[in-house]
Amino acid sequence: MPILNKDMTFCISLAARPSNNGTLFHNHLYDQLGLNWVYKAFAPTDLAQAVAGIRGLGIRGAAVSMPYKEAVIPLVDHVAASAAAIESVNTIVNDNGVLTAHNTDYSAVVELLRIHDVSPALRTVVRGSGGMAKAVVAALRDSGFGDVVVVARNETAGRELAEAYGFEWAAEACDGAELLVNVTPIGMAGGTEADQLPFTPEQVAAARVVFDVVATPVQTPLIRAARSAGKRVVTGADVATLQAVEQFVLYTGVTPTEEQVLAAREFMLENTQTT
Repeated sequence: MPILNKDMTFCISLAARPSNNGTLFHNHLYDQLGLNWVYKAFAPTDLAQAVAGIRGLGIRGAAVSMPYKEAVIPLVDHVAASAAAIESVNTIVNDNGVLTAHNTDYSAVVELLRIHDVSPALRTVVRGSGGMAKAVVAALRDSGFGDVVVVARNETAGRELAEAYGFEWAAEACDGAELLVNVTPIGMAGGTEADQLPFTPEQVAAARVVFDVVATPVQTPLIRAARSAGKRVVTGADVATLQAVEQFVLYTGVTPTEEQVLAAREFMLENTQTT
């Protein structure tokens, strides 16, 4: 990585509980490609001021994580189709003071369902109703999934999300689901529920595929339980990689090679174990 200098282009991430995933991934790609760029994660104390700082300081781009994916929408100038379609943002691009919101989570989930050959015929339970859940539920609908239940403690948000995509809502996860998807902070490092499971061991045992969008730690309690039970898994690190590549292209205009992406992913995973 080049020494910090006045000509360096700056990118950031905004999250309530930032991880090093994006920092490791993006900075490794900058280094591989010889770009005079740097990426830093932040936990904003005032979201509006943080977004104003992106504009005022000429920060090129910002990743947006829970719980800010919906709250940033009124703070930007334009909302691209990828974010407008699901009313959720995970990326802001700054073009000379004009902020445009995008969503790369949706396309990452669609691609992962395809890569892992997850059948749309599976009975599916999605736990969560926030901005990332919108991306996941939209991706499931657009990938042909029809039997989906959205589980959310907040009945209003849960019902609204489920009904918007033609699915059902439930207060608790039902038994018999073949695909379990966690889109809550349960299992995320640093939280009060870091050691908990979003689904019961019995539900994990009955599933065929388990998908956890939580990226830190890589081996969440849910992923560990699913692997111990011999289930196919899709991890938050998988999501983080694919959505970050698309962000990288939006920020830099450069498309890294598959080898460069794999090297950045390995660097991220190796170092996330201890960071």
